[in-house]
Amino acid sequence: MTTNKQHTKYIFITGGVVSSLGKGIIAASLGALLEKRGLKVALSKADPYINVDPGTMSPFQHGEVFVTDDGAETDLDMGHYERFTRANFTRKNSFSSGQIYDEVLSKERKGDYLGATVQVVPHITEQIKSKIFQASQDVDVSIIEIGGTVGDIESLPYLETIRQMRYELGPQNVLCIHLTLVPYIAAVKELKTKPTQHSVKELRSIGIQPDILVCRAEREIPLEIREKIALFCNVPKGHVFEACDLASIYEMPLILHKQGLDQKAVEFLNIWTRKPELHDWKEIVERLQKPKDRVKIAIVGKYTGVVDSYKSVEEALIHGGIKNNLAVEISYIDAETLKSSNLNELLAPYGGVIVPGGFGERGVEGKLLAIQYVRENKIPFLGICLGLQLACIEFARNILHLENANSLEFSKSSPYEIITIMSSQKEVINKGGTMRLGAYHCRIQPGTKAFAAYSQENISERHRHRYEFNNQFRDSFEANGMVFSGISPDEQLIEILELKDHPWFIACQFHPELKSKPIDPHPLFSELVSAAYQQKNLNGTI
Repeated sequence: MTTNKQHTKYIFITGGVVSSLGKGIIAASLGALLEKRGLKVALSKADPYINVDPGTMSPFQHGEVFVTDDGAETDLDMGHYERFTRANFTRKNSFSSGQIYDEVLSKERKGDYLGATVQVVPHITEQIKSKIFQASQDVDVSIIEIGGTVGDIESLPYLETIRQMRYELGPQNVLCIHLTLVPYIAAVKELKTKPTQHSVKELRSIGIQPDILVCRAEREIPLEIREKIALFCNVPKGHVFEACDLASIYEMPLILHKQGLDQKAVEFLNIWTRKPELHDWKEIVERLQKPKDRVKIAIVGKYTGVVDSYKSVEEALIHGGIKNNLAVEISYIDAETLKSSNLNELLAPYGGVIVPGGFGERGVEGKLLAIQYVRENKIPFLGICLGLQLACIEFARNILHLENANSLEFSKSSPYEIITIMSSQKEVINKGGTMRLGAYHCRIQPGTKAFAAYSQENISERHRHRYEFNNQFRDSFEANGMVFSGISPDEQLIEILELKDHPWFIACQFHPELKSKPIDPHPLFSELVSAAYQQKNLNGTI
């Protein structure tokens, strides 16, 4: 298949009724199925918010920030796209209204529009198309998820773009899938189709007739209900699919394939492909459904009230469980609730503990207490980004006895600045997109636990930070049992540390969770789960 925009096929996924229905999971699952059919697939996320990217947005509002190899701060759905497929995407695959309007206004200031009145149609919609085409180069099928919910005022330019592209490229080149909600009303014990009907009506009112409906429900939707939805929404009977609640999101590709969604998609787009080979997905689901045992791991953080704040960490732990054929029971512990008096009560039940990345001073003292507890009690530990920095501060205070040792991020007057700002960050004023972002290389020292995990000396991992370990303290740390097992190629940045006298205590400056996939679990998470399970066997935790 040729690779220009006229011959790439496009699938748009929209959502209706309510947000958080799982458009990202549906997009990722369909991408996985098409990839297994031998097609080259791209997945992109178009976010209607005016922010340029989610990098400066609170995790309480938007969940985690997913970082790509090329340093883009993107929506967490990009994580689903990468986890479900073998692809690694770039900043081209994530764009927002903030980016679109910024680029259009920049062109206007340069005079590129030759004095024309700049309007949503055609200038904004043409810029959206340009973004879509850039993200769709050299692929057979490009799947584009439109953020938000149909009916939101912010989404209108994107929906108008879909209408235009279908008109310009022809119906066999543009497939519209609409994800909607079919709620169950317990009082009358009925599934209700009216919200779906209204959502489709809203789409049709702006010129888009969905070709396929995927109905989200908490229970199976009977055939007669699906036929009713097809009739009232003007789609063929066989084009209404269900997406019910599942024990694991990794079951979704198999569920959708069993219903024939990928087959309908390729038929509609007039693509010939082989049947998908789904052996690895079946093995993943088999291990999830029938693990040999289970292990409990705690995540100690400060965004614990929002599930999506540590989404990639949670998924990477599940991947580590798949690798070890173990069910990982994940608990979130609010760092602000940790005190010296309740540490044993709250942390002793777990085989392993993670302190993930984050920003700001809130919850830091609780995290330091957790790190001290796992260090002293030989509980397997993984520190990520801020987790590495706090592991250094805890070591300085309690092993080196450097009273009030701290990070420059939290204290400007500490006598022992264990964590300092990177030299490249000292003159930075703007907060958005200016951290050390994206993939950087790291050299691992042979004979260490990190080397045992990776089984290679040179690795590449993704970063998102402004602060680093202060190398003035390197010698004293090493002299007292700290091993710096991963260092940047120029030997200036500490990337991985571990403790000599601990069964498994590793912290890394990068974010390993961003590169983990169920079919290719990240080695640090796999090793943490393994070590936590061994700890369980030693002390009887579950």
